[in-house]
Amino acid sequence: MARRFSAPYQSEPVSSLASWARNLAVFAVVAVVVSIIIVRFDFLEPKPALATFFGGLAISGLSILFGLAGFAAIWQNGSRGMARILLAFLIDGAILAYPAYLALQYRKLPPIYDITTDPIDPPRFDALARLRTGEGNNPAVYAGLYSAEQQRHFYPDIEPVELEISVDRAYAIALQLVNKRKWIVIDERAPQPPRRIGRIEAVARTPIMGFREDISMRFVADGDDSRVDIRSASRNFDRDLGSNAARVKKFIDDLNTAADADALKPVKKTPVAPKAPAKTVKK
Repeated sequence: MARRFSAPYQSEPVSSLASWARNLAVFAVVAVVVSIIIVRFDFLEPKPALATFFGGLAISGLSILFGLAGFAAIWQNGSRGMARILLAFLIDGAILAYPAYLALQYRKLPPIYDITTDPIDPPRFDALARLRTGEGNNPAVYAGLYSAEQQRHFYPDIEPVELEISVDRAYAIALQLVNKRKWIVIDERAPQPPRRIGRIEAVARTPIMGFREDISMRFVADGDDSRVDIRSASRNFDRDLGSNAARVKKFIDDLNTAADADALKPVKKTPVAPKAPAKTVKK
C-alpha cells in the first residue's frame, strides 16, 4: 500500500527552488571554510579574507530565501524537494548562528580593541611593536582616554592583580598559564634586581577566525608580595566584541586561583644535620 500511495509523489518533479537552496547552502559552507583557512594560515591579510567570509554569509541568506520560495511552491503544486530545503536550512542555521551572536555583541559592547588593568601606565608592547606596524594594523601605543573610559564603564572589574606571593613566583605561575593556553610567547624577561620587574609578551588567536590579539604582562615586586598588570589588544579592527576583556578576566581568575594554591603550599624545611657528640679529652 505504501508503494501505491508514494508512486504518484515519486513521479512529481523536484522543485528547482529546493535544489538551488541546497546548492547555495553548500557553496556558502565552502566560502566560509575557505575564508577561515585563509586567515589562519596567513594566505591573505585578515580584512580582504573577511570579504570572502561575508560573501559566504550573504549566499547563506540567499539560500534561505530560495528555501522559503521552494517551500511555497511545493505547498502549491505538490512537487518534491522538502528534504533538500530542510538540509539547506540546517546548513544555513549552522553558518549564521555565530555571526548572529557577534552582531548582538557588536550592538551591545563598546567600540574598543585595547584592554588593560592599568590605563594610566599600561604594559608596553616592546617586542610586539614591530608586528603591529603596517597598513591595517592597530598601533602599539595604548588606545587612550576614550578607551579607558569605555573600559571602566563596561568592564569595571578589570583591575590590577595583587598577589600575596613573591614576584618571581607570580612570574613563573603566569608563564605556566600562558604556555598552558598555547599562546605564542614573543618575549619573556624574568624579574631581575635591582628593579625586579618581569615582562611577558605573547600572541593569542580568536577561536574561529584566528585573528591575532597581542598580550603584554608586567610583574612588579611589592615588598614580599607582587603586582601583575595585563594588557590585551587586537592587532586588527577597531573593536574586539569583548574578546580581549574576556581573555583578561579569565586569566586574572586563573592567576588568582593558582597563586592562592601556591601560597598554601607548606614550606619545605631544610633538614638539620645532627650535631656530632663532643669529644672528651682524657687526662
